[in-house]
Amino acid sequence: MARLLADRPADTPTIGEMARQLGHSHGAVRNAALTLVRRGEADQSGSGQPSFRANAKTAAAAKTVVISPPGTHSPRAQATTARTTNPAAAAPRQTGPIRRAGGQLYHPRELADLPDVEALNRLRDADVPVLLYGPPGTGKTSLVEAAFPDLLTVAGDGDTTVGDLVGEYTQADSGGYVFQYGPLVTAMTEGRALLIDDATLISPMVLAALYPAMDGRRQIQVKAHKGETIKAEKGFYVVAGHNPGVHGAVLTEALASRFSVQIQIGTDYDLATALRIDDRVVRVARHLAHQVELGELGWAPQLRELLSYQKTEAVLGTKAALANLVGIAPVEDRDAVAAAIIKTVGVTKIAPLTLGKQLPASAARRPPSSTVSARRGRSR
Repeated sequence: MARLLADRPADTPTIGEMARQLGHSHGAVRNAALTLVRRGEADQSGSGQPSFRANAKTAAAAKTVVISPPGTHSPRAQATTARTTNPAAAAPRQTGPIRRAGGQLYHPRELADLPDVEALNRLRDADVPVLLYGPPGTGKTSLVEAAFPDLLTVAGDGDTTVGDLVGEYTQADSGGYVFQYGPLVTAMTEGRALLIDDATLISPMVLAALYPAMDGRRQIQVKAHKGETIKAEKGFYVVAGHNPGVHGAVLTEALASRFSVQIQIGTDYDLATALRIDDRVVRVARHLAHQVELGELGWAPQLRELLSYQKTEAVLGTKAALANLVGIAPVEDRDAVAAAIIKTVGVTKIAPLTLGKQLPASAARRPPSSTVSARRGRSR
């Protein structure tokens, strides 16, 4: 990278241009370019589609060999090679827990006889867009973050605009206005993965700006910026998330048709047990989830709620954590949730977590009530 810039000191190539010249993936080139900038060995200009230029230190950097430690580069740093065998027969690349960008661990699950992260990477290699759907809190976003370290995310809602995807003019410090490219343009020009989270909450008219980038055209026009044409570089990939039960979520035919593979995501209750969440609470969640499947109930705790229960229990005790589990359920489902907790856990009464009477001024601060007796009978 440094040698390329040093040999052409007057040029200001973009990441896509350098990737084509070097024959490496956009993710690897981007990492290398930003490393040079951080070390002061190259200059960067622009932010939406950044370009790079040699400076006084670039030539010296080109003569220094740097060996990165194992694990430095993301899985996308290796160029994709043509497959000559059945993809399903190849050995999986990801098998154990994967640490996401935020530091949390993701535990892969099985998908088409493969670890789910491996399956998503193969679909990306084949440029097959994926729609993940299921209740909130089941790990859709976590899966995508674990599979694609180069991920950019758009959090969709009813207020999402075309500018949120493509970009818009913003006021610079000098007082003038500059065009700031959005995550869609950045993902296209840098060959990165793009997650459209809660895609079915976004207006269909806004999503229409995405479609030309996903079909055979692989390009979009930025009308707000002089009609500029943006072409998708190799590696650009779109995955979307859909929560069917969320108010306002509409999966239109136009959106569904863009995603050749649609995968239902549910909570892995066996994983919840393996994470040492109270077995009785996991049984409650399984029972409620079965009622949801039968159409008898509208809500059941997913892995997100179970992990939250575990943390609340550690801080406030079992009684408060159970009360909170009832309180976070939709109002119309609280009686059913409370009944399931009473039957399985053995408490006599349970209600949403609520403030009680005012404590006397002399009352000493006490730790939360012990959870040992309440957990009696838990299997380990």
